[in-house]
Amino acid sequence: MSKQFTPADVATHNTADNGLYIIIDNSVFDVTKFIDEHPGGSKILKRVAGKDATKQFWKYHNESVLKKYAPKLKVGEVKDAAKL
Repeated sequence: MSKQFTPADVATHNTADNGLYIIIDNSVFDVTKFIDEHPGGSKILKRVAGKDATKQFWKYHNESVLKKYAPKLKVGEVKDAAKL
C-alpha cells in the first residue's frame, strides 16, 4: 500500500531541505533528486513544489513521461477524503 498524503502534507515539501513533492493526478512524486535531470530545468519544479502540478504537467508532457518516471519518483497518493 502506498503512503497517503493530504495536500497540506505535500505543501510542507516545498524546499530542497524538506524535499520537493508535487501532485499529479492525485499521485505524489518526490522530485528532489530529479530537479537537475529535468529537461525543462529545475526552476519550474521548484516553482510547483508542494502543489498540485497536474495542469502544468499535462500541458507539456504526455503519458509516456509519467510511465517512465513514476516508478522511481512516486512516493504515495493524495487521500480520497482530502481531494477537492
